[in-house]
Amino acid sequence: MYQKTTLPNGLRIITHDMKERDSITLGFWVGVGGRYEDDRLKGAAHFLEHVAFKGSRKYSCEQIKTLIEGVGGALNAFTSEEQTCFYAKIPSRHLEQTFDVLADMVIHPNIADKDVAKEKTVILEEIKMYRDLPQYLVLELLDDLLWPGHPLGKNLTGTPETITTMSRQDLCGFHKTYYVPGNTVIAASGKLDHPAIARLVRDKMGGLPGRELRGYIKADNSQSRPRLKFFKKDIEQMHVAFGTLGLDENHRDKYALSLLSVILGGNMSSRLFVEIREKRGLAYSISCASKMMHDTGLFMIRAGVDNQKVVEAVTLILKELKKIKRNGIGQEEFRRAKDYLLGQMLLGLEDTMDHMLWIGENLISRNKIKTLKSLMGDFAKITPDEVNRVANEILKNNRYNMAVVGPVTDQQEKDLHRLLGADS
Repeated sequence: MYQKTTLPNGLRIITHDMKERDSITLGFWVGVGGRYEDDRLKGAAHFLEHVAFKGSRKYSCEQIKTLIEGVGGALNAFTSEEQTCFYAKIPSRHLEQTFDVLADMVIHPNIADKDVAKEKTVILEEIKMYRDLPQYLVLELLDDLLWPGHPLGKNLTGTPETITTMSRQDLCGFHKTYYVPGNTVIAASGKLDHPAIARLVRDKMGGLPGRELRGYIKADNSQSRPRLKFFKKDIEQMHVAFGTLGLDENHRDKYALSLLSVILGGNMSSRLFVEIREKRGLAYSISCASKMMHDTGLFMIRAGVDNQKVVEAVTLILKELKKIKRNGIGQEEFRRAKDYLLGQMLLGLEDTMDHMLWIGENLISRNKIKTLKSLMGDFAKITPDEVNRVANEILKNNRYNMAVVGPVTDQQEKDLHRLLGADS
């Protein structure tokens, strides 16, 4: 189903041929993100992603855009805690040109002084934008509670201070350190030929020297007391992010945790959605998600609730968590959650973009590829008892964290501290 080639310099290529499609999605993955930055360079991975679009050794900023968008393609990139990805979706006949553009951006970005200066103002506005959006700010506050003092607990885009002082030399050094063959994956999905793509990669990138990879600071997963953080903001809705430390990407129970996430808040049939929104009308949105990283993870509930009823909403959330730990889940609820999760995966993998993201992220993060068939086999082995066990291991009162953004009153703060058993 998937074909993989590894070049002598360590660069990996992974493809999935979807012959019935007319498009190809091509992704250049680099194994670096926000957690690899020290305090002085916070935001460097995201900053470098921005600057790469300003021009490369071979292509100007305008050429980068027009050579891909001008043939009906779409071009973009993202930076996460552990990866950076540059990608394009294009009609399959334009593969070679698109590959050359993306490769030159990634290997030979200009990183010119004028572009660094200009992009600083753009990123500073981006930081302001996210801080003005309570649904994003509350997640930033939750990260700080989960990983205090660690790069994972700090803003991915950096701070006004780090962005203002970051120099061209800083970004060039960051690129030289992390944008190396052994830390790079080329992923492609769609109407393609693996040997042809491997030749393109070998011709353009096969001669790049391999270098030693830089590591990251391990996460501290030893939380023993609940933590709360409030940000008072005069808005019409209270934004709540409730989270616990989850599981890492190689943990044997990660799929059981994903099922627990669906059962609690993964869709409109989930327990929290039915109880908090449908029955009580306390929230417009409430959802649950789990995220796995190299050595840590996050299990999170987020909600936008009535300003006057935040204590009531959190009380009910805690009640549902206590209930699922005490009573467990039923066979039918378990089956629906499994069918939903696998169905969503199946629907997503029909698209060349989602399939590229699936294989690229698997290879850059875990250096292995999971097929849908093998994934279904893994889920088939999970039992309701395993999900119940994981619920009791993850949902521990002393490991609860909660961030709230909104017009929080002093009394609400006291009540929420009391509910979580945290010191005021």
